[in-house]
Amino acid sequence: MSLKQTSVADRIQKTPDVIGGDACIRKTRIAVWMLVESRQLGMTDEEIRTRYDPPLSQADLDAAWEYYQQNREEIEQAIRENEEA
Repeated sequence: MSLKQTSVADRIQKTPDVIGGDACIRKTRIAVWMLVESRQLGMTDEEIRTRYDPPLSQADLDAAWEYYQQNREEIEQAIRENEEA
């Protein structure tokens, strides 16, 4: 397993009762789809990192971007579902 995969596995978690079981950063309620959507709306990594309390690390965002690359359809579907809600 590569270091990147380990980082993603360590930083991205799915918990059934948290944000509908969506992939989140560590033990937070910050879903990967939320971060991806922010990036798609033009926010920089710095803006996204400091938007949350406590702030996210660049390693958290790197793991989110990697997770998105590996699970694009899952994240795009979550964005669509939350736009409809």
